Amino acid sequence: MTGPPAGPALTTDCVVFDADRGFLLIRRGHPPFQGAYALPGGFVETGETVEHACRRELAEETGLAAGDLRLVGVYSEPGRDPRGPTVSVAYLALVEGQPAAAGSDAAATEWIKDWRSLDLAFDHGRILDDAERLLAASE
Repeated sequence: MTGPPAGPALTTDCVVFDADRGFLLIRRGHPPFQGAYALPGGFVETGETVEHACRRELAEETGLAAGDLRLVGVYSEPGRDPRGPTVSVAYLALVEGQPAAAGSDAAATEWIKDWRSLDLAFDHGRILDDAERLLAASE
């Protein structure tokens, strides 16, 4: 008997916003896309929920604590990560008045209002587009 087929890695991305400052992006400290802007996020560890992984990665990379998480979407386009197939579950989190500081895999953090002119890692531009639509629909 054989085991389950090897599949894509499970990851999570967190779209963090503050009504006054815009969206929080990190500068990636490691390849792939080293130095590029990206959403905080990373791999889901065995035994943790995707929501827990989202909060853990956000805290490790920015020092921020996320409260409520709102599902933005699931992203599984082949080739979205040059390291191999991944499926990312992206969440939206409102964080007000908390200072962000780079940690873990992040070389820097930055609050950005106009992210559209930036060269973003992975498919994070698509995720941010979807998050903005979700925010606009809830207003």
